[in-house]
Amino acid sequence: MAGQAPIGFEGMEQNGGGDQQNVGFEGYENQNKPVGTENIELAEGEHQPLNSDKRKKETDEPSENDLFMRDGRRRIDYVIAYQKGEEGESENKKNKKRKEFEKNLREEGLELEIEDAEGVSVEQQGEEEGNSAGGKTIFIKIHVPWDTMLRYAEELKYKMPIQDNDIDEEVTLLSCLQKIPTPFELSEEFIKPEPNYFTAAFTRERISDFIMESEETFFTHAERSRVVHEILEVCRYDPDNKTKFGIEHMIANKCYAASYPLHEGPHKSEHSLLTHGPLNDRHLLYEEWARPGRWYKKQPLDAIRRYYGEKIGLYFAWLGFYTEALTWAALVGFIVFLYGCFTVAFDAVSDDLCNAGNPGNFTMCPQCSGRCPYWLLSSSCFYAKLTYLFDNGATVFFAAFMSLWATTFCEFWKRRQNEIDYDWDLFGFEDQEENCRPQFEAKAPDKRINPVTKLPEAYMGLMKRFPRITAAILSITFMICLVLASVMGIIVYRIAVRAAIAAVSDNFISSQASIITSCTASGISLIIIMSLQILYDKIATFLTDFELHRTETDYEDSYTFKMYFFAFVNYYSSSFYIAFFKGKLPGNPSDYGKILGLRQEECDPAGCLQELFINIAIVMCGKQFFNNFMEIFVPIALNFWRSRGGRAEEKEGKGRYEQWEKDFDLSDLGPRGLFKEYLEMAVQFGFTTIFVAAFPLAPFFALVNNLMEIRLDAFKFVTQLRRPYAARAQDIGAWYAILLGVGNLAVLTNACVIAFTSEFIPREVYKYAVGEGSLSGYIDYSLARFNTSNFEMIDGETSGPNPDKYSFVYDGYPVEAGDEYYDMYANETVSECRYRGYYNGPNPPYDHTIDHWKILAMKLVFVLLYEHLIFACKFAIDYFIPDMPEHVRNAIKRENYLAQKALHDFSIQQAAEKKKAKRKGNDPGAAEAAR
Repeated sequence: MAGQAPIGFEGMEQNGGGDQQNVGFEGYENQNKPVGTENIELAEGEHQPLNSDKRKKETDEPSENDLFMRDGRRRIDYVIAYQKGEEGESENKKNKKRKEFEKNLREEGLELEIEDAEGVSVEQQGEEEGNSAGGKTIFIKIHVPWDTMLRYAEELKYKMPIQDNDIDEEVTLLSCLQKIPTPFELSEEFIKPEPNYFTAAFTRERISDFIMESEETFFTHAERSRVVHEILEVCRYDPDNKTKFGIEHMIANKCYAASYPLHEGPHKSEHSLLTHGPLNDRHLLYEEWARPGRWYKKQPLDAIRRYYGEKIGLYFAWLGFYTEALTWAALVGFIVFLYGCFTVAFDAVSDDLCNAGNPGNFTMCPQCSGRCPYWLLSSSCFYAKLTYLFDNGATVFFAAFMSLWATTFCEFWKRRQNEIDYDWDLFGFEDQEENCRPQFEAKAPDKRINPVTKLPEAYMGLMKRFPRITAAILSITFMICLVLASVMGIIVYRIAVRAAIAAVSDNFISSQASIITSCTASGISLIIIMSLQILYDKIATFLTDFELHRTETDYEDSYTFKMYFFAFVNYYSSSFYIAFFKGKLPGNPSDYGKILGLRQEECDPAGCLQELFINIAIVMCGKQFFNNFMEIFVPIALNFWRSRGGRAEEKEGKGRYEQWEKDFDLSDLGPRGLFKEYLEMAVQFGFTTIFVAAFPLAPFFALVNNLMEIRLDAFKFVTQLRRPYAARAQDIGAWYAILLGVGNLAVLTNACVIAFTSEFIPREVYKYAVGEGSLSGYIDYSLARFNTSNFEMIDGETSGPNPDKYSFVYDGYPVEAGDEYYDMYANETVSECRYRGYYNGPNPPYDHTIDHWKILAMKLVFVLLYEHLIFACKFAIDYFIPDMPEHVRNAIKRENYLAQKALHDFSIQQAAEKKKAKRKGNDPGAAEAAR
C-alpha cells in the first residue's frame, strides 16, 4: 500500500524567508529555477503538460538549478557519463556504440541532453562541442516524458493510490503503548506520517480512477529513475547482435564510465534545520538520519524508501529491527556476565586451583615433547577465573535463551516484513511484477509458451541447466576444501612453531611460546581468509552468471548462498576447531595423539572455553571494527581526491561544480552493494547465536556495533555514494533462510559447547555423584596421574623434559642453573605428574576410567534433552505467532475488493459507452467488423 504524498516526505514547508518554497522529494524543484509556461512536446499523441501554473516564466539564461534540463522545466531523471579517449580505431568503435545506444534510448521515448563545458550540444544535430568536468567527461542527462512514464508504469505494474484507507486502526495494548512519547521517536515537525491509501496496479485506461494531485507528484523521483534504469538495462548498442545490450555491458567495455540518478542537492546547509527547515530531502535525511548525533532515534523508513527505493529501505528496516531485538539479548547477556563477575570469588574450583598448596601445587606434565618443562598447576589461576566468567550455572540458561531468541526474532521479523510489504506495495512482486533478466532472455537456449500468460518466453530446461549447476557445486566444494586445507595448515603451523619456540634457549621467549604462536597464526589466517574471500567472490560471480538465472531474485539468492557457505567456513572454522577438536583426543604421556607426526595441542587445565572466548572476541570485534573503518574512511578519501578538480575550478570562478559532476565523483554502490552489508550482519548473527555459550557478551558488542553501523551506513549512502536506482524487492531474499538455518544450528552447537567444551557436565557429575553436593576436590578428580618413567619414546629419546637443560618451571618460567630457585629444585626428581583426562594411573595401562564413560554418557543425554526441549519450544513459538497481523490481512482483502470493484465499474462504463455509440450509429466495433 503505497503512501502517496503531494510533495516531499509529507509536504514539509520551510519556515524561513519569503522566497522559500515547499521542499521535499518534489518540492526541491521549486527553488530558483527559471521555467516556462508552455507545454513540452513529449511524444506522439495526446499528452499532459509537465509545467505548473505556479512556475515562473522561462528566461533566456541557462538554468542554475542543476536538477533540471537547460529549459528549467524537464527534470533530470538519470545521468550517464563517459570520458573521451584519444582518436583511433578503439575510440571510433566506442563512439559508434554510444550513438546506436543513444538512438535506441530516444526511440524508447526518452529525452536526452548532452552537457559540455561551453553549452549543450543539440542531440538532434549530434554535436559534441567541448566537454565538462575538467575537459574530459561528457554527461548525458535523461528525462522521462509523461507518455513514456505512463507506458512503463503500466508495464512494470506500478501500484498507485485509488482510495484513502478506511479501515479503523485496531486498538490493542501494544498499539496503546506505542502512542506513549519516547525520546527515540522522530520529530513529526519534519518527518510526518505517510498518507495511507489503498492501491491498485496502474493502467492508462483507468487513469482517472487514481488519486492524482498533479502530474509532477503522481510518480516519485525514485519511480521515474526506475523506469530509466529498466530501459537502460535492455537497450541494445549493436543492431546485429542481440546479446549486445545494456548499460552494464557498456560500462564494462568502457564506452561509458557511470550511470546514476541525481541526488537532490547538497546534504548540508548553512542554516539550521530548526530555523530554516530542510534545504532538500537529502539534507533532511542527513540531519534526521545520517548524523551520528541521531544514533538513538528511530529511522525514517518511509523517507528512506521514497529516496532510495524499497530494496535499500528493506535493508535498513531489517537492520533496525535486528538491532532493536539485540537490546534484549545484550541485556540478558550482560546480566549473565555480571553474575559470573560477582560469584567468581565463591567458586570452589578456581579457589582450589589458585591455592598455592594442594591442588595448586600439583606438578603438571610438559605441554610439548622433549623441550618443555614440568610446571605448577597454580600458574593457570588467571585462566581458571577467566573461564568461570563464561562457564557457570547461568551459561546454560543464556544459551537456551539465545536459541529461543533467534527463533522469536525470525518469526517477529516475518510479521514485520509482511506489514512493510503491504505498506510499500511489495506483495506479489516476485510472482507478478519481476521481469526476466535481459541476460536470460538473450542467452536462454529454448523457448516455451508461458503457462500463465500463454505468450512465448525464454526458457531453459532442467537437462540443460543440470551441467551448469553441477559445475557450480563442484567448484564450491573445491573452494571449501581449499579453506579446510588452509585451516589444517594453520593447525600444523601452531603445533610445529610452538614446539620450536619452546626449544629456544632464551627463557623469556620460550615461556611466551603460546602467545607468539597464537598471534602469528591469527595473522597468517587473516591473510589467507581475505585472499580466499577476494578470489571466491570472483569465482562465485562467474558461476552465478554461468548458471543463467531467470530473474534477479533467483540470481541474488544463488550468489548469496554460495558466498555465505564460503564465509561460514572461513569465519567459523577456527572456532569450531577450538570448541570441538582441540584437546579432545590428546592421548596420555605414554602415547600422545598426533597430527602428521606432531603432538596435538592441549587445553589448559581450566579448559578450552577461555580460548574459544578469546578467539570469538578477536575475530568478531576486530572484523567489525576493520569493516566499519574501511566502509567509511576509504570512500571519504577517494571522493575527496576525485572531487578536488571540480572544487578547485568552482573556487577559482571557472564555472559551477554541477550536481551531476559532484555525483560522478562519488563512489558507486555496485550491482550487489547491499550484499556485503547483509553478509557482515549474517556473520555477526552467527557469532551471537552459534557460540554464545562461550561468549555471553557477544550480543552486547553486536548491539554497540549495530548502533554505529546504522549511522555509518546512512552517512555513507547520503554523503559518500552515488544515489542508486530505486530497486524493488519483496523481502531480504535468501538471508532469511540463512538466519533460520543459523538459529537451528545454534541449538546443537550450544548444546555441544556446554556438554563437550565447558566443564559444566563433569562438575555436575562430580558434585552429585562424588562430592555429595560440593565441588571441593574436583581438581584432583579431573586430573589423571602419570609415572614419569613411562614417557613415550621418540627416536630413542624420551618425550619428557630434557634433563640436560631444565626439568622444572616456577611461576611460568623454566628453572636453570643460576636461577633463584635452582637450589630448591636441583636435586628434586619428578616421579609423577598430572594431566587432563580420566585415565587409570599412575602406572600403565592408561585406559579410561569408569568416570570417563559416565561423564560421556551424561554429555550425550544432556545434548539430546537440551535440543529436544529447545526445538519443541521453537516450534511452539512458530505455531503461536501468526506470520501476518490481522489488520494487514483485512486491509489486503479490502484492497483486493476495491480493485475488483473498480474494474467492474470500468467494464460497465465501457459497455454503456458502446451502447450509446451504437444507438448513434457510431459503433467502432461494428464498423470494424463490416470492414
